[in-house]
Amino acid sequence: MYSYLDKLNDSQREAVMTTEGAVLVLAGAGSGKTTVLANRIAYILQTRHTQPWNILAITFTNKAANEMKSRIEKIIGNGVNDMWVGTFHSVCARILRRYIEAEGYGRDFVIYDSADSRTVMKECMKEMEVDDKEYPINYVLRVISDAKNEEWLPEDMEREAPRDRQTATIAALYKRYRNKLIHNNALDFDDLIMLTVRILKNDPGIAEKYQAQFQYILVDEYQDTNNLQYKLIKLLAAGYGNVCVVGDDDQSIYKFRGANVNNILDFEKDYKDVKRVPLEQNYRSTQIILDAANSVIANNVKRLGKSLWTCRDGGEKISVLVGSTESDEARFIINAIKKRYENADRYGDYAILYRTNAQSRPFEDVLMSERIPYKVLAGLRFYDRKEIMDIIAYLRLIYNYNDDLSLQRIINEPKRKIGASTMDKLSELARANGAGFFEIANSADTYPEFGAAAIRLKAFTALIKNLRALAAELDIVELVKRTIEDSGYMDMLRNDTSIEAQTRIENLSEFVNAVAEFAKAPETTGGLGEFLENITLRSDADDYDENDDYVTLMTVHSAKGLEFPVVFVTGLEEGVFPGMRSEIDPEAMEEERRLCYVAITRAKDKLYLSRAESRFRYGTRSYSPESRFLAEIPKELLMTDGPMLSRIQQQVGKIGISFEAWQNENKYKKKKKDAAAEELVQFIAGDRVRHRKFGDGTVVSAQSFGNDAILVIDFDTAGTKRLMAVFAKLEKIVEE
Repeated sequence: MYSYLDKLNDSQREAVMTTEGAVLVLAGAGSGKTTVLANRIAYILQTRHTQPWNILAITFTNKAANEMKSRIEKIIGNGVNDMWVGTFHSVCARILRRYIEAEGYGRDFVIYDSADSRTVMKECMKEMEVDDKEYPINYVLRVISDAKNEEWLPEDMEREAPRDRQTATIAALYKRYRNKLIHNNALDFDDLIMLTVRILKNDPGIAEKYQAQFQYILVDEYQDTNNLQYKLIKLLAAGYGNVCVVGDDDQSIYKFRGANVNNILDFEKDYKDVKRVPLEQNYRSTQIILDAANSVIANNVKRLGKSLWTCRDGGEKISVLVGSTESDEARFIINAIKKRYENADRYGDYAILYRTNAQSRPFEDVLMSERIPYKVLAGLRFYDRKEIMDIIAYLRLIYNYNDDLSLQRIINEPKRKIGASTMDKLSELARANGAGFFEIANSADTYPEFGAAAIRLKAFTALIKNLRALAAELDIVELVKRTIEDSGYMDMLRNDTSIEAQTRIENLSEFVNAVAEFAKAPETTGGLGEFLENITLRSDADDYDENDDYVTLMTVHSAKGLEFPVVFVTGLEEGVFPGMRSEIDPEAMEEERRLCYVAITRAKDKLYLSRAESRFRYGTRSYSPESRFLAEIPKELLMTDGPMLSRIQQQVGKIGISFEAWQNENKYKKKKKDAAAEELVQFIAGDRVRHRKFGDGTVVSAQSFGNDAILVIDFDTAGTKRLMAVFAKLEKIVEE
């Protein structure tokens, strides 16, 4: 009856069959954790006399949730749609659709993505006359996100946080931002979880309902949970205590999003009698790739400890490519792809990974010049294109009249002669009357201030009301088609003869196809609200299709959860990967090392590691030594494959000496250069210095580099900078 268990290894089988109590499945990269989760759910349903709706399985992406449902369905057949399988955000949204009114919102709330949040905050700062140079929007939103992660409302932030001018300003911005969201009946991503936790804490009846319902709770990627997500699981698991978390402390890489690696490190302290099951057999990579990953991550201190192994002995050695510049690095990599492609069938086998999005340009330049198809995964998403966002704004306003943000986006798109002056009056009247933009516009003829514009405002609200009425009669595909046509948007594009307009028409056609696919999906009801929720909660990884045939470019963060036959990990230089800020923060350095571990373990068959000797950054060309992560890999696993070595050998050949003799001579020259460089290192850690542009700062470290020296300086106002001593022209500050 349980023949599917025969396909599992001993550790996987133990993780599947240990159904009661708290279980920590320590799943290494490529160890089959999705297989374990799917089989565990199937086993519970078949052996524990429970119902599908008594199981809660939480993932971090829609793609992972859908894959899990598909695998479970293959094992047990029907009943999958009755289970609660989804992301933290989608599960919380489902709960909030029933109980959010207790927090002052309506059940037809919309969800704002990060771009929407920025727009709202920009309005708040403008209204409060806060300088966005002194208070950058991203920084303010990050502080507010951190506050929500602690369950703080604005008044809590005012009370609990340090009392200073900056905190007071951000707390005031948080208050206005929250009020705008409530007014718009909108939630941001943090609200979805925070409000769910608040409701469960404040209403024991609701908490007990879900505690009784969820007899078995499974959480994927537990190492990436933040404080709120930890609290949510703790609350829901208080009923039966059957909670199984699957994760890998060595792959915790999202601290910048609030992830707390201590959630998985301390799991055995948080729950009683925890059963730990390590999954160390890797089904993805060769042993050489795993040995490299194990060697790098072993240098971290805060980890539970495991060592990956595979039956795929050996494999190709890891190639190291070194370019003089980032352009050389890109050319070497693309040439390696071209060479391998001659004996392969797909460009989709190759992935180029980098630490930050800004590093993609040299690779894109070479790929375009070589006419090699590629896609930047974390670039402009399909749903981020203007025409798609415009139609989504129409749909959100149809669904929720209180969504002022969406109204402002499309009230004059296409042009309706509703200009800035009219919008200013609309905003003033809405504020004065404590009403929404739509409500004021709908009764515009009662406000003399609008003059002739009142007719146009009324026509717009009539359009939206008519489409809302159609939403009750038509399926979502027909509603979207009618919205595109009735709004005049399609006519606007048809009347534009440019190539760009034709592309936008094609994109809208593809959008209709996407809506149709959503409507056909068995796990959806096909409702407008569900569709809007689904597209807002999509992640970069959800847009990746392994069947597409193009070279994939992405950050290592975006690559999490993916795998490729051939992977290029680029920019392995100190200050790039690991990043500069991690040099003064041991915990940040450990996360950078985990990020490198993730990058290495994306590769199945072949791994390339590359760096540039110099890189153009912040307007100047800078030189950096190789990354410590590269140095942590045993040399016997590496091979210098590449253009850099052959170019040196060619130069050596021209002057008629042996390569070994050239190496010895170079070592002698290097010693002399290092001795000269020592004279340039006039500063030591702790020295106070002054820079003509960055102001005063403290030297963190000083390191010889060729004929120069690298200084890492923590400036009082400009942050941490890496500077070359020759060009820095620093003045030492002598304390009186």
